[in-house]
Amino acid sequence: MARNFSSEIGLPPFRGAVRQLILASVAIYVVILLLMAFAPASGQTLLTLGVLNPASIREGWLWQFVTYAFMYVDPLDFALSLLGVYFLGWAVEERIGSAAFYGLFFGSIILSGLAGFILSLTHVIAQGTALGSGAATNAILMVFYLQNRGAPIMLFPLPIRIPVKWIVLFTAAIETAYLLLSHFALFYMILLLGLGAGYVWYLVFFGRHFSTGISERFYGLRNGYYRWKRRRAARKFEVYMRKHDRKVTFDEHGNYIPPDDLDPKKKNGGSKSGWVN
Repeated sequence: MARNFSSEIGLPPFRGAVRQLILASVAIYVVILLLMAFAPASGQTLLTLGVLNPASIREGWLWQFVTYAFMYVDPLDFALSLLGVYFLGWAVEERIGSAAFYGLFFGSIILSGLAGFILSLTHVIAQGTALGSGAATNAILMVFYLQNRGAPIMLFPLPIRIPVKWIVLFTAAIETAYLLLSHFALFYMILLLGLGAGYVWYLVFFGRHFSTGISERFYGLRNGYYRWKRRRAARKFEVYMRKHDRKVTFDEHGNYIPPDDLDPKKKNGGSKSGWVN
């Protein structure tokens, strides 16, 4: 059942995996700012090593699938990304636990990065570089929505309650607009992929009703097929026995009915042999 998190008083708690990820991001960003201010060459080297660059990935710099989430240049991007992790992450972590939240954060970052890299191989879309934890923030937003469908939340810093569904749609619309304006740049492509990564992560780890439904349909079809084969075999056997002047009877499920069970004079309580359906 969805909880109305907008009714919470005060700021969300600052603890657990959310706290550790935000502190790590702040520490790295401070280092980047200091290097860019006092040692620009070193700061640029750090960014070159850390941001997601498809050309570098093709040369074997696979660590960039993780490190790009902690690389920032624009202070506004930095603030918005971490505010999303803070204001929504605590609610998601409270539901799934710290270990699963780390999995969500890094899993969405890696999955979005991999998908973006594959798209970049077209040399038409997903070009350029990507940085920041926007993909993880979007994944957290998607998981929050899937856990709390229809729940209103307060859009910081405005004291307005907005259904989380509309925030997801608004986020997707804005980022799609930027994607089109940037000619499908990798940066905005990965942001949108983050929403998809959150959806996939939720289905894999918490969409048990989804996987259960698939399994039930599969086994239902399989059992129906086997029952059809048994009825078909029973009809063929009846035809075969009639050709040899013998009569055998099967019920609608393909179970053999002994002749004694067909005798209307047989008293109730008599045993019925044959296959069990």
